[in-house]
Amino acid sequence: MDLQLAGKTVFISGSTKGIGLAIAALCAHEGATVIINGRRKEGVDAAVARLREQNPAASARGIAADFGDVGQVDGLLDCLGDVDVLINNVGLFDVAAFTEIGDAEWTRYLEINLMGAVRLSRTLLPQMLENGWGRIVFIGTESAVDVPENMIHYGVTKAAALALSNGLAKLTLGTEVTVNTVLGGPTYSDGVAAAVEQIAAAESMPAADLRDSLVRDTSLLQRFIEPDEIANLVAYLASPLSSATNGAALRADGGVLPTVV
Repeated sequence: MDLQLAGKTVFISGSTKGIGLAIAALCAHEGATVIINGRRKEGVDAAVARLREQNPAASARGIAADFGDVGQVDGLLDCLGDVDVLINNVGLFDVAAFTEIGDAEWTRYLEINLMGAVRLSRTLLPQMLENGWGRIVFIGTESAVDVPENMIHYGVTKAAALALSNGLAKLTLGTEVTVNTVLGGPTYSDGVAAAVEQIAAAESMPAADLRDSLVRDTSLLQRFIEPDEIANLVAYLASPLSSATNGAALRADGGVLPTVV
């Protein structure tokens, strides 16, 4: 299926690895120009090189910026230019006891998981409305709907981002601009893989066995989701083909959420 992304420019925040890089690779394969982002220039350059190695025809460039630093985000916006598709992907996650999460950590999570998307959307949405077409896709999580007791700061900030997405969609009334969220489930991204390998080594057990033991009981897939599986839905929402989908939260959670909607 041709997603009709040829000629579009797609910016993906936090896209040097995992889901973000998978989205960039798929959009580039579909003919879009992709702009990759990460905190450090060397990581961004490596991701762009990796993408071009996989697809020599890919049109890709990168911009380094740490979304925990407002000044760096402002600098990114100054040099970003016109963007047809914004993928709000950058985010933090960690396991921590609620009583041990201090104000500084809450502020850091809010800055990156929520305010990063606020700042990008505040600049790029008006451009899209003026240009007459655009897509904003938030990479959300089932943890925004069913907040884990050991990741409350993560779930709360991602729930706020979900509300932001829904509110922004209402600003697109009667236009060819859409705003949607993908509620991803437990995904075997680079970060998760590294954590699993570290824990497995510490416990002297095969990483594959630990990985299998971490699959949630409610999962209908009974395995981790692969980044490419999230990217498939995101690329569709980024395309002109998704014109009738707006203000929605679409699940790519492997059936982890035990709810009807």
